[in-house]
Amino acid sequence: MSGRGQGRQPPKAGARSASLEPGRAPVYSAQLLSPQAGRGGQTSAPLQLKAIVGRNNRSASVTFEPGARTAWHTHPLGQTLIVTFGTGWVQRWGGPVEEIRPGDVVWFAPGEKHWHGATRTTAMMHIAVQEALNGSPVEWMEQVSDEQYRA
Repeated sequence: MSGRGQGRQPPKAGARSASLEPGRAPVYSAQLLSPQAGRGGQTSAPLQLKAIVGRNNRSASVTFEPGARTAWHTHPLGQTLIVTFGTGWVQRWGGPVEEIRPGDVVWFAPGEKHWHGATRTTAMMHIAVQEALNGSPVEWMEQVSDEQYRA
């Protein structure tokens, strides 16, 4: 059985490797991005983002420290969250804050305004799956206020 490290470089994220043999599945390398504070107003605190990049897919494993959350945002083709660790909260515009735990799968419909993140006291990790429309998987909006987060 041959593995990744046997004489070929892993493919660049989002690109198929030219050295793949016919009949073999492409392997995409994940990219670990340094924790970022806010990412231009997209989050309330530093988080760890590990991109899982495919051809049309914009997915990531995201770790939120206690109290960290995204800004309000939408996805043109919808978004699925798969909670893998900790306890978090999600909220749809106009709806209540809902608790999410490992094993929970959350679907946001295309264009549905929402936010997600950790609770005040517990970190949370999820895999976020979405696709891009016209090159963009997300539209970022205003920050979630402390009042909205505490609701």
